[in-house]
This record gives sequence, structure tokens and C-alpha cells, in this order.
Amino acid sequence: MANRERLQDIGTDPDVRFSYANERTFLAWNRTALAMVTAGLAITQLLPPFDIPGGRKLIGLPLIALGTLVSIASLVQWQRNERAMRLGHPLPASMLPKLVAIVVAISAVIALVLAIAAPSEGV
Repeated sequence: MANRERLQDIGTDPDVRFSYANERTFLAWNRTALAMVTAGLAITQLLPPFDIPGGRKLIGLPLIALGTLVSIASLVQWQRNERAMRLGHPLPASMLPKLVAIVVAISAVIALVLAIAAPSEGV
């Protein structure tokens, strides 16, 4: 097992307000991750089926996968931010906003296509 330095032992303690802000951001990303997993599960299990086989899974599974990825990535980002603050470096860029936007947009396009492809009910 590699000898890994504890985050608390790196650099100097940042202003506690910045650490709290970093933690709040981490928790916000995890709420987003939980919402994605919950939405994906609800879509795959509770939404009425589409005429296209697997339509619910086409929408829901990317959201579940994204929620899982966001949860893990938010921890990594929290650690990177904390390390940067402790060393007095600029905060590293986060890929999370772009990732979430892309996957949500793809899921929305799939949902739109499935909704348009569904036969219209007698109007």
C-alpha cells in the first residue's frame, strides 16, 4: 500500500470559510447526483412505456450513470480544491458543469424524439 499523505498534512490550513464553501459545493454536487439517480430510476421504472422498445432505459440509464459519475467526480474535485487552497494555488477547473449539461441535453433530446415518435392520442 502506497504511503499517501493526508490532506490535512499538506500546506497550511486555509480560511475556514473557504473550506466550508468547498464542502457546500461538494454537497450540492452530491444532491445533484442523487437527483439524477432518482430521476433515472423513476423514468426506467414508473414512466409508461414508449412504443419504441427500451425507450425508458434510453432516457433513464444515462441519468443514473451520470449521477454515479458526478458523485465520484465531486469527491475528486473537493480534494483537488482543498489541496490547491492548502498550497495557495489557484483552484483547478471542474469538468462537472460541462459533463452534466451534455448528458442532460442528450437525455432531453432522446426524450423529445421518443415523445414525437409516439402515436398521437385521438384529438
